[in-house]
Amino acid sequence: MSAGIPIPKQVFAHGWWTIEGQKMSKSLGNVIAPHDLVERYGVDQSRYFIMREVPFGNDGNFSHEQAIQRINADLANGLGNLAQRTLSFIYKNCEGKIPVPNALTADDKVILKQAHETINSARTRIEGFMIHKALEDIWQLVTAANGYIDVQAPWSLKKTDPERMNTVLYVLTEVIRCLAIMIQPVVPASAAKMLDQLNIPADKRDFTNITSALKGGEAIRQPEGVFPRIVEEKAA
Repeated sequence: MSAGIPIPKQVFAHGWWTIEGQKMSKSLGNVIAPHDLVERYGVDQSRYFIMREVPFGNDGNFSHEQAIQRINADLANGLGNLAQRTLSFIYKNCEGKIPVPNALTADDKVILKQAHETINSARTRIEGFMIHKALEDIWQLVTAANGYIDVQAPWSLKKTDPERMNTVLYVLTEVIRCLAIMIQPVVPASAAKMLDQLNIPADKRDFTNITSALKGGEAIRQPEGVFPRIVEEKAA
């Protein structure tokens, strides 16, 4: 006699959506279908918004304005802009290769430590079904990296201190690698594109490889934008 299907050890019940504060209803004509979200925002962008804005187990409110703000702020302007301006600068100014770093400063070590350790807090959050909190942790790293590039200003270092520029660009590329690995469960196609641009092998993309740092001198592919900014046309 077959043992049958194992009994689940855990059952999770999701919450409900409201649409701009109202219950979703056919009579109100405010029903949001998954297909509509994908057509309007893209698969990964829709997944990110839902995971980021609607805590598992709780009800969540949806509005198109809120979705556009979150997708543009976090994906297009945050992570997407960080990757695009870093990798484009490297491709143009470093013969398309990840620079070989020199001595690390305290600032370099701080952000690299954050990049290599964020996975620990994110994993704990996900195990507790707090995916929105895991994404908050990851995006704290995105914010820190954007602050780092603005302060370090590699475009200025190109003229004043090329060796320091190389180190800054290496650090940024390593942070981007870590971010791309960590966001794979939520935006898999977009994360794969980022890792492809860095030429990260398929067997080096799981969480156990977070601390397997990049090697300077490795070639990258010509960068392309991964998260286009959403621009809604206003009605005349």
